[in-house]
Formats: sequence, structure tokens, C-alpha cells
Amino acid sequence: MLDIVIQAREASISKAVKVKRILPFRLRRMVGPFIFMDHAGPIADIPAELSLLDVLPHPHIGLSTVSYLFGGQVTHRDSLGVEQIIRPGEVNWMTAGSGIAHSERFEDPSSLKGGLEMIQTWVALPEKDEEAAPSFNNYIPEQLPVFTDKGVWMRLIAGNAFGLRSEVKINSPLFYLHVVLQPGATFTLPTEHSERGFYIVKGSIELSGIIYNPGQMLLFSKTAEPLILAKEATTLLLLGGEPLGERFIWWNFVSSRKERIEQAKEDWKQGRIILPPNDNKEFIPLPDDKSKPAGGSPRPEPLS
Repeated sequence: MLDIVIQAREASISKAVKVKRILPFRLRRMVGPFIFMDHAGPIADIPAELSLLDVLPHPHIGLSTVSYLFGGQVTHRDSLGVEQIIRPGEVNWMTAGSGIAHSERFEDPSSLKGGLEMIQTWVALPEKDEEAAPSFNNYIPEQLPVFTDKGVWMRLIAGNAFGLRSEVKINSPLFYLHVVLQPGATFTLPTEHSERGFYIVKGSIELSGIIYNPGQMLLFSKTAEPLILAKEATTLLLLGGEPLGERFIWWNFVSSRKERIEQAKEDWKQGRIILPPNDNKEFIPLPDDKSKPAGGSPRPEPLS
């Protein structure tokens, strides 16, 4: 059965980019290991000054960031010296582990002529991997399994679902799917994982006689087998997996231990998390505990 419906809230991640923030939600902090989800765009009116879109260098610990574009292009730079142009359909998986800083820059006007639309999720790490060495991997669309059926197209971004398995390196059991449905097509959720749900990117669906629209995430009980009916051309992101246990989140930091969050705050203030070597002239400072942070992050308060 349907467990909860999450309505996205508006947040800002840069001077010109507002996002729909789906996770964390006060009544449901995580779905499997997924602890954060932002939907940026679609942005059709691109500012002449592209730097207004930029997300300056900022830190992470204890998680993997997963960036997935529907339109546009962004340049990722991080503490490891990685510089990667991210294009639609690619999976960009950065594991922060013990600590990393990265930036997201918009530098090619021609790549944004069709607009910008991006989803970023964070995947919490198992306790044994929270202090792992940082890493970054880019996977092109040709590396990702695709399945088609009548009125249905889907790409497995990461994990396993419906008998498919992705090459994307993960740290715990999960699934993450990009699904496109034609009008009248039906779909359901994979049964391999205990926590499951989907987010409506565009279009609309009908479930048990009720219509749901873009910006809504629907989460289901472990045994539910929902029949999703596309009322029009619809794009969904399906995600879930196995729960990892209690996690705390503050700004861009995730950990199973409150004291580790405090250490990360001090590490960023003291410069112990190094900036990207090819983008080190500016950065987002640690926000005050009582203020709203910049840089695409949840409210600075621990969640458990």
C-alpha cells in the first residue's frame, strides 16, 4: 500500500538556481540509503552571466553524491583533481568518504541553449565505508542497462532491479531507475528491495484512482505492488534499497555519529578538507548553526 506522499519544497543552491527538494523530509528522512534528493529545473531562461548558476566549492563527508542530467551540461571539479564535464544520461558518482570538496560550474553557453535540468541524490555510506578514501567515477549512457517494452523505456542508473544490474560501483544494496512512460502505459516497482518509491519528474500518473503530478514522491510498504498508469507522457525516477540505520545530516555532512559531524565542521573551517586544485579561489563558508546554508544543502540541523 501507499505509505506516504512527499511534496517537494523550494530551495536555492546558487544565485540563479532554485530546486525542488524532496529528501530529507520531516516524516521520512531516507529511502533505503538515499538521504537527499534535489531536482533542479527545468530552467529555460538561462542568465547571460552563467556564473550565477555556479555552485562554489563545498565539502562532503560520509556519502556519495549522484548527479544525473536530463538537459544541459555542468563541469565538476573536486579535491582529487578530477575535472569532468557531466552530460545528460551519464552517471557521476562521487564518494566523499572521509572528506572531499567539489564545485559545479556552468561554463559552456552552447550546452545550455536547450535549458538545464538535473537531479542530484546523496547515498549514505555503510558505517564501514564512512571513512573510505574519496573517489569519483563517470559512467556514460552506453554502460548502463536499458530495457524497453510497449510504451515503456527504462535505464538502470545504479544497483539492481527487474533482473538488470548496473556496472556503477555502489556500497550497499539499492536501485535507481530512469523510466519514461507513454500515455496509457503501466508500470510497477521492483520487488528486490524493502524500501521503494518513485518521484514524478514530469507528466502525471494515476494510482488507485488518484492523479499524482510532478514534484511528488510516492513511497510504498515493503509488500505493495502498485499499478502505475501514465495519464500522459511521463518521466519517473524510481529509487530505494535496504536501510542503513540511523544517520545524522547537517549541511553537506552525513554520518552515523554526531561527533563526526562536529569534526567535519571544524575541518572545513580550518581548511583541512582541501579545495579542488583547479578551482580554489573561492568557496562556500560553513553556515551559522541558525542560518539557512548556501550550496545545495538541507537545513543545518541533525536528522535522526
